[in-house]
Amino acid sequence: MNHKLLDTKDYIVFFIYFIIVSAYGLYVYNRKKTANAGSKDYFLAEGSLTWWAIGASLIASNISAEQMIGMSGSGFKLGLAISAYEWMSAATLIVVGVFFMPVYLKNKIFTMPQFLSERYNKKVAMIMAVFWLMLYIVVNLMSILYLGALAISGISGIRVTFCILA
Repeated sequence: MNHKLLDTKDYIVFFIYFIIVSAYGLYVYNRKKTANAGSKDYFLAEGSLTWWAIGASLIASNISAEQMIGMSGSGFKLGLAISAYEWMSAATLIVVGVFFMPVYLKNKIFTMPQFLSERYNKKVAMIMAVFWLMLYIVVNLMSILYLGALAISGISGIRVTFCILA
């Protein structure tokens, strides 16, 4: 079987992309750096990000190894219909942004545990936070690490174990 591995040009493109993303992050950090900024300001980027940076962040946080490999496999098996999942998520984000976000922002609600704490009580918020954290670590993160390592190993020739640890 003929395997095509990454070429020097591929590594150069990856490195340039990494530098651009890091430089933009440092630029925003240095531009908005204040001595009294707290965790809330850090979490919300002090409200300083542009709409396209927030949109890119939403898209990037939705794309992972499970998406790249899982959706590709499902697309191969089921056809283009699998893309309806992503189109519906885009429509849902628009509805949430137009109708729900103004209400949340007006009430200064920024996270799901904060919403549950306001709506019910702190105990419900803690149960939800611990449940989702454990689910994410045990199920989601492990599959993402393995699938990502498998993909990187396949295109670079690096051992899967090293890719997981790196």
